[in-house]
Amino acid sequence: MENKAFDFRPAERLSAVSEYYFSRKLKEIARMNAEGQDIISLAIGSPDMPPSEETIEVLCTEARRPDTHGYQPTIGTPELRKAMAGFYQRWYGVELDPASEIQPLIGSKEGILHVTLTFVNPGDAVLVPNPGYPTYTSLSRILGAQVVSYDLGQENDWQPDFDQLEEIVKSNDRIRLMWTNYPHMPTGARARRETYERLVGFALRHGIIVVNDNPYSFILNPGEKLSILQVPRAKECCIEFNSMSKSHNMPGWRIGLLATNAQFIQWLLKVKTNIDSGTFRPMQLAAAQAYRNSDEWHRTANYETYAQRRSLAEDIMRTLGCQFDSNQVGMFLWGRIPDHYAEAEELTERILHEARVFITPGFIFGSNGSRYVRISLCAKEEKISEALHRIQRIQDL
Repeated sequence: MENKAFDFRPAERLSAVSEYYFSRKLKEIARMNAEGQDIISLAIGSPDMPPSEETIEVLCTEARRPDTHGYQPTIGTPELRKAMAGFYQRWYGVELDPASEIQPLIGSKEGILHVTLTFVNPGDAVLVPNPGYPTYTSLSRILGAQVVSYDLGQENDWQPDFDQLEEIVKSNDRIRLMWTNYPHMPTGARARRETYERLVGFALRHGIIVVNDNPYSFILNPGEKLSILQVPRAKECCIEFNSMSKSHNMPGWRIGLLATNAQFIQWLLKVKTNIDSGTFRPMQLAAAQAYRNSDEWHRTANYETYAQRRSLAEDIMRTLGCQFDSNQVGMFLWGRIPDHYAEAEELTERILHEARVFITPGFIFGSNGSRYVRISLCAKEEKISEALHRIQRIQDL
């Protein structure tokens, strides 16, 4: 036994996925920084600004109390659920019962896991957008679901092709869920009332649950905020996620919400209560305060600051020779690479190693993103300006 090697293999599900692109790439960036290369990262959508002062004050005050450190209910505190319902009423005009139609989440990634476990059996199919958030695909595969991609294209302003969707469901009777994400990441396509209405009709006709991931409706979007739950009968067949990471500068807090009908939430709690417990109570109470942020706070944090950064990011896109839609919203800028590059990573790797600037190649979001790059606005203006200057010094872009 002393000479026998220990041979053990991981679960077969790991063969369906690879390490998350950013996890792998950030290790390389860390090595380059350790060598003194000073990489400017314009890749990750992690807001670099703090939450509101009132939010931080509530967290500190409540954390000092001796009676706030115990386990919390998985369903969340009444204060947080009420604040979440008030947020939806205030900004989207959607009425939700805080006791039965709201479920706090430990971020949207956790929500993707729990929704899939709740509604999808191994071998069932899920519809995921191409391009789209990679976690929709990877978690579905880990859980044994069949991933069926539906195309989003620039020619249709990155909205679903409903003729294609009808053809897909005709040929696959095991589709249970459809993932959507508007305003769209990575392309910045705006949410449309018409798209939401057609999605609800599609879901009702085919007995499919549509899950709309809606964390970007505040970023560079000073006008009307749209939710799929504004559509009549949407609660019957739709679920909506909304994260505090982007709109409230709280990515590390891991707090979001799921809104839908009471039955769906009761089914989901059968999964969630067996996996985790409630978030730290002071964080929940602070989040409840954040949902009451003033209009002025949102205007400054979610519009004015990003607008200034966006102007510099557009200059970077022009320097790279990339084409982009100036009507994009959200905290990224999405652009099509020049024709002389074989693929997006050829450009992003050149920028990384010659200019020491890290931007994201679009292929990680699906094959329809293979000729695009994405620039994050989550960096101070001086950093984005320095990135622009570095890129401008590269010859023959």
